Amino acid sequence: MLLPNKLFKRLLSSSATTHNTIQTRPAPSKAHLAVTPPSTSLPKGYIVGATHCGIKKSKATPPKLDLGLIVSTSPYPTSAAASFTRNAFRAAPVLVSDEVVRKRGGYARGVIVNSGCANAVTGSKGMEDAWSMVREGGKVVAEFTKNSKASKLGGEDPDVLVMSTGVIGVNLPMSKILDGIRSFTSTKSSTLSDTPSSWIDLAHAFMTTDTFPKLRTRTFKIREQEYRLAGIDKGAGMIHPDMGPASTSFALSAETSSRQLHATLLGCIVTDAPIGRLTISVDGDMSTNDTVILLANGAAHAEAMGALKDAEEPTPIDQEVDPDAYTTFRDELTSFAQELAQLVVRDGEGATKFVQVTVKGAPTYASAHAIASRISTSALVKTALYGEDANWGRILAATGSVPLSSPSSLDSPTTVTTEHPKIDPSKVSVTFLPSSTLSDQSPLTVLLKGEPHPFSEARAKEILKEEEFEVVVDLGLGGGKGEEARYWTCDLSYLDCLEKTAFTQFVVYLHTLEYVRINGDYRS
Repeated sequence: MLLPNKLFKRLLSSSATTHNTIQTRPAPSKAHLAVTPPSTSLPKGYIVGATHCGIKKSKATPPKLDLGLIVSTSPYPTSAAASFTRNAFRAAPVLVSDEVVRKRGGYARGVIVNSGCANAVTGSKGMEDAWSMVREGGKVVAEFTKNSKASKLGGEDPDVLVMSTGVIGVNLPMSKILDGIRSFTSTKSSTLSDTPSSWIDLAHAFMTTDTFPKLRTRTFKIREQEYRLAGIDKGAGMIHPDMGPASTSFALSAETSSRQLHATLLGCIVTDAPIGRLTISVDGDMSTNDTVILLANGAAHAEAMGALKDAEEPTPIDQEVDPDAYTTFRDELTSFAQELAQLVVRDGEGATKFVQVTVKGAPTYASAHAIASRISTSALVKTALYGEDANWGRILAATGSVPLSSPSSLDSPTTVTTEHPKIDPSKVSVTFLPSSTLSDQSPLTVLLKGEPHPFSEARAKEILKEEEFEVVVDLGLGGGKGEEARYWTCDLSYLDCLEKTAFTQFVVYLHTLEYVRINGDYRS
């Protein structure tokens, strides 16, 4: 009997030659996206590590890492800001971390993360388990921060946040997890350190279906003072975040107030905030666990003073105190967050393309955002992207299905009207922009102010065969001053079907395979 994945390939091979021209192709290599940062770029005042505690069933040697810990060892209080998914079924770690940040007044010294089990929709037991992780993690963190001024903040309230990712509806194996947390102790056997390899291990502990660890670092200067930023995220599937006033974690060596840190994070992350416009989609499904945590511990100041214990208090980066310094910090954080977000899309399950969808000339940002989202989640558009088919009719169909929001609804983006304003088909244009790797950078317009625009199919194929390109939809509204929104998305390919082997998934993925085959090259 053929295994499902081999049967998929045989069916695909026969059907592709008898119906249309679309063929499977290997996913582009993503090995170059796995980066080990130099130690000189890692933020000071943090130790991190990871272990295999047994959440993931792994036959690999060494086993897959599934539990990680971040500890701020700075002598200064560590400001913490967080943003969480708006999904109605917010997971237990989301609810618990939200409460910890609030109770601690925006301060925390550690983050526990596990992969392999989301601890979502697990009832009261899930809440108990999340709190147990926080409390046990707090004991470990306390071992490394006994002399920190942060230990005096918040009284007895826990100061550790928790993040979980993996299967929904399954309880955590708590005995294994608690033993794993206890292994992160200040003994000779501790796996916690500030080395690049420890940060890479931590990034591996975030991974589920990811094909590479998503760790990035950045160094920048404010007032001639160097600051360092490290970030880790994970993704691949269930990616269409909608973050409230954010699975990503940042560690920063700067000092900034918890109030300012929270405001800056929201500006970078929140989905309906135009300043950040950090909007991505792989499959259109919003996670129950999406979390963004930002820590800032002031260790850069301590290093500059040359005396960690006796250093004067650092001057916080604050918009009211120094607007220029704050602007630099905000812009660096926003750019860094966008870099991490793009990694998630590039590693989307079965993805072979990275596509930017830009909608401009809209009456409101909310309208542009909604249309870009609809295009980015359209299965018909995504299969055409995989088939390298410039099927702009599908882009228009997705565009026209979204009611526009009124300018008066800017304060309430969910308020829409079908009366005014409306899309005027005679003003809409669609253009494909090539990757920067192509020598010919001329845009390819396929629709110009509502009229089909003659274009070269060969040129279209040249642009769409690249791993990266942009789709621009101009609504032509606003008299040249319309609003603009952007989404980063990927294609929908056969590859996700071929990678699945569970027999119970056979019918579902066979249907998906046939859907991609039919719609990937529909115009041929």
